[in-house]
Amino acid sequence: MPVISVVDHIVLFKVRDSTDPSKVDAMIANLRSLISLNLATHLTAGPVLRPRSAAAEGFGFTHLIYCRYRSKADLATYSDHPSHLAVVKDNILPICDDIMAVDWVADVDADVAPLPGSLVRLTLAKSREGITGVEVVRAIDGVRDSFPDSVQVSYGENFSPARAKGYEVGFISVYSGVDKVDAIEGKEEVEKQKEKLRPLLEGVIVVDYLVPSPASASDGTA
Repeated sequence: MPVISVVDHIVLFKVRDSTDPSKVDAMIANLRSLISLNLATHLTAGPVLRPRSAAAEGFGFTHLIYCRYRSKADLATYSDHPSHLAVVKDNILPICDDIMAVDWVADVDADVAPLPGSLVRLTLAKSREGITGVEVVRAIDGVRDSFPDSVQVSYGENFSPARAKGYEVGFISVYSGVDKVDAIEGKEEVEKQKEKLRPLLEGVIVVDYLVPSPASASDGTA
């Protein structure tokens, strides 16, 4: 099957605890509205469902946006678009204590938007000293076949280091629901594949995100 080259863009936000919920809703609604720029092939934004690593708990990220582009040029156009800059200025910066962004080029079998109710697991990896992001990506290449065909996978070396906090590799796996990812947690084969990667890594940020239903996406809830 021919592969498609895409660009995945992830931003994690830590919303200030004291923020009025209406301002959080406005941030999410305005982030979701950026799909109307017709630059992203898909875009989803909302609250983090749960942290899945010690580093994720430490950073305390509360929300994320995940979108995909056909090229780096499309991502750059989105980043510089006045509508995007207005959302950052008016809705994000005033209520967020921390922001982290990672971008990578991935080869995927199909450019399919995650369906409502899907569980998106985001993993960001920081290499050990002396190990490059390229080496980590190659190691992931070696374990990719261990994922079931029903799981969509995207990963690559980050090409936007300025806001990545030293994390060099992004990895996304999309499951049809929370129960599907929970069912494979701790399985021997899964743990065996993780063991192949651990010697290369200094740390990982892992968070789960539940893709909202169309109704909740339109009214700002999740």
